[in-house]
Amino acid sequence: MINKPLTRLAAAGLVSLLALQANASSHREAPFITQLPKVDGTDFYMFRSYGSESDSTVTFIANYLPLQDSYGGPNYFDLDTEAVYEIHIDNNGDAVEDITFQFEFDDVVNDLQVPVDGQMVSVPLKNIGAIGPAANGVDNVYTRQTFSVRRIVGQRRSGNSSLVSNASGGATTFMKPLDNIGTKSISDYATYAASHIYSVNVPGCASPAKLFVGQRKEGFAVNLGEVFDLVNTNPVGPPDAERNIIDDKNVTSLAIQVPINCLTVAGEPVIGAWTTASVRQARIINPSPTASAFIGGSSVTGKPAAVNGGAYTQVSRLGMPLVNEVVIGLKDKDRFNASHPSGDSQFGTYVTNPALPELLEILFGVTAPNVFPRNDLVQVFLTGVPGLNQPANVNASEMLRLNTTTAVQNDPAQQNNLGVIAGDNAGFPNGRRPGDDVVDIALRAAMGVLLGNNPNAGSNTAPYTDGATVNAQNFDTSFPYLRNPLPGSPSN
Repeated sequence: MINKPLTRLAAAGLVSLLALQANASSHREAPFITQLPKVDGTDFYMFRSYGSESDSTVTFIANYLPLQDSYGGPNYFDLDTEAVYEIHIDNNGDAVEDITFQFEFDDVVNDLQVPVDGQMVSVPLKNIGAIGPAANGVDNVYTRQTFSVRRIVGQRRSGNSSLVSNASGGATTFMKPLDNIGTKSISDYATYAASHIYSVNVPGCASPAKLFVGQRKEGFAVNLGEVFDLVNTNPVGPPDAERNIIDDKNVTSLAIQVPINCLTVAGEPVIGAWTTASVRQARIINPSPTASAFIGGSSVTGKPAAVNGGAYTQVSRLGMPLVNEVVIGLKDKDRFNASHPSGDSQFGTYVTNPALPELLEILFGVTAPNVFPRNDLVQVFLTGVPGLNQPANVNASEMLRLNTTTAVQNDPAQQNNLGVIAGDNAGFPNGRRPGDDVVDIALRAAMGVLLGNNPNAGSNTAPYTDGATVNAQNFDTSFPYLRNPLPGSPSN
């Protein structure tokens, strides 16, 4: 158990990290990413596995493609085949990735046709019959996706790269389940999705890992509409009095569970991690079906939507939740999404002199903390908290950090959704579990809870909340933890 000042300090980091709004942690947080929803990272989780999973592993979940309506056919929510999605791990505190898991996607098209007055005509729907319950039960599917995963040791674009393989048979291509179209198309979605959880061999790792990529029910909770409307709610009311407006949405998860000894280095139990998505620099939109384009050194003919080429350019970045929404100024949000942790000194003023507490003071007449620079926030936000999750040789940088030696709270009913500020050191900001209520933690920290009895601490005693709560019992107790997605049909 860490001491009370450190507990307060952990809360402080959240003041800067989340605090006021929350478009599902990172949904549509920057102007440019709104144009590229398929590569918009929404939430990132990293925690020692619990429940029925071995606590000698760490589970990473990177969520992408926000605010999915389950009925969104006929195309639903495939990921971008011209992008790379990555989970980066820094295991020595130097703000540079040491291990990267890189995900790439491909479309598989089966041109299903039906006879119409003597002619065979391609169908307009995603599927023309039942799907599953086995992973290979896709004969009736027009288009689906497969993916591969690479483990890269060293820098993401120049390190030593090797493919993750299926522990059963050695294949390096995996099937992504179809989104939850509805109960007529996929009668047993739970069994169908579970057939896409793979035991995999990670190069350099003696024990198998687990892998799943597919649609899940949105796990984040926030009273979104009221929060964006100048926090048009009661911030000191009951923590569950308001509607979690995104509770009827789905999201796409990239989840991998890896043994701890495959992630850490000798003498350093703390790992940091973040997720990014990158797209090609050049894009030609709507080339003629009969035209040929020369892009990236290869000739592409008849590409129906776009032709992409050039080097990969990062357009999305997410570590700690809600950083780009409520910490980074609007003018720098796109720049943050394109940045690397090693360059985070450029954003330092947003942490040492945060705007959010001042906005809360204006909106509610409360007193914001008057302690500058906010060095308390620097520790949680940029370095980790000493005695909790700070690496020995840390280079200040924003990312989610986890001390892999912190004891796991294995029983979800005993996990405290306020994490470290409530004495549950296995919770946020020491990693992030699905059931950690990061919005409420941040709101309480924003008003100076970490500053204790400091006369300049501001209004730091109220139980600030957005009114929409979440806890570990809203999730499964096994990998990939987020629950099965809502079906598109029948609708309620």
